[in-house]
Amino acid sequence: MSMKPMKLLISAALTLGLVAGAQAAPKPQDPINLDQLLEQLEQGKYAQSEENKARLERFRQQEQEQKQMLRDAIAQREALEQQASDLETRFEGNETKLGNLQDTLTQSMGSLKELFGVLQQVTNDAAGSFQNSVISAQYPGRADELKQLSEQISNSSKLASIEDIEKVWLALQKEMTESGKIAEFSASVIEADGEKEVEDVVRVGSFNLVSDGAYLEYNASTGNIAELVRQPAGRFTESAEELQDASNGVVTFGLDPTGGSILGLLVQAPSLKERVDQGGTVGYIILGLGLIGLLIALERFVSLMLIGNKVKRQLKAPQPKEDNPLGRVMLIKDKFPDADTETLELKLSEGILREVPKITRNLTFIKIISVVAPLMGLLGTVTGMINTFQAITLFGTGDPKMMAGGISQALVTTVLGLVVAIPMTLLFAMLHTRSKNMIHILQEQASGIIAERSERGE
Repeated sequence: MSMKPMKLLISAALTLGLVAGAQAAPKPQDPINLDQLLEQLEQGKYAQSEENKARLERFRQQEQEQKQMLRDAIAQREALEQQASDLETRFEGNETKLGNLQDTLTQSMGSLKELFGVLQQVTNDAAGSFQNSVISAQYPGRADELKQLSEQISNSSKLASIEDIEKVWLALQKEMTESGKIAEFSASVIEADGEKEVEDVVRVGSFNLVSDGAYLEYNASTGNIAELVRQPAGRFTESAEELQDASNGVVTFGLDPTGGSILGLLVQAPSLKERVDQGGTVGYIILGLGLIGLLIALERFVSLMLIGNKVKRQLKAPQPKEDNPLGRVMLIKDKFPDADTETLELKLSEGILREVPKITRNLTFIKIISVVAPLMGLLGTVTGMINTFQAITLFGTGDPKMMAGGISQALVTTVLGLVVAIPMTLLFAMLHTRSKNMIHILQEQASGIIAERSERGE
């Protein structure tokens, strides 16, 4: 045997030995010579053959088990397919039967189904109405209960019960009953200054809430009761005080049947001071002229009344006095006892002319104010219209509020001018008549004195 085949044999033997040694449990001893190596190779080959036989046997057993499992799985699949087919057939039959039963139920319900549809609609409408009603300020949570009931009716496949129908009926009946009552209850009220206090609130049906002589508003979204920052005219707040103080009987009260709409408009209506402020500078000038004219007229009225009383007393007195115009005119004849008729007439005319300025003093100013006031109003009207047209030029006619200021000034100044001019005209006419009557008395008495002197001279 040559060396090269021997080396290959030794290498193969070593490789098989290593493999067999790795698989064998006990590690053999290292060979000493070639005979031991050959013996070990034969033993390893035998052990490997036995192991391969055992492994092949296991593979055959597992193949039989897997074939049995496959047969079982196929049988189970066929059984499940048959069961699914049976269930599908049963489902189709049940669906047909359910459709027939549903049609029978619909036909049986008839108008009853329409009734419960109306019940749901009424429940929704009542919930919306209760949410905005001032009665909810005293009885909160009513709208939420009806909303839950409406959702329950709509989401349930069953018909509403008698108890549900009675709940809706009782809620509507309570709303109608409370709408005709005047009730008092304690509640937390947000005052105009922002403070929150517990007060006694009077509810007038489903229309208004009042407390401490002030009107209140109910905020449906938050459930708060707040005092109106701006109250209506005094006669309405006075009626609110009378209502809260009254224990029985009939009381006059400013009721808002719209639930707050009219009250909101009354609150937004400008007061007298605000209307005057809309007149601007021209309006204040007109009012100033009116005040001056009123003071002058008042002074003239008092003076003419005092002078008139003195003149009336002088007409009844036998002796003339110097504390009145008539007495001073009558004293002229005593100062010139020897004057002829023409001279005395001139002296009396002079005396009357001397008294006329005192009697008619400042009446011309009243007349001037009565003429100037409407002209000032016209000036304010023109100024307001100029402002209006400027607003239209800058912002257009899309927003009426931009033009409201100029129009308000135009109208308010016109009104103020007429308000001042009309009384001034009437006062001037009255005072002018009084003064003319007084001058007429002086002229009449002077004519009598001249006639008496003329008769005496003849």
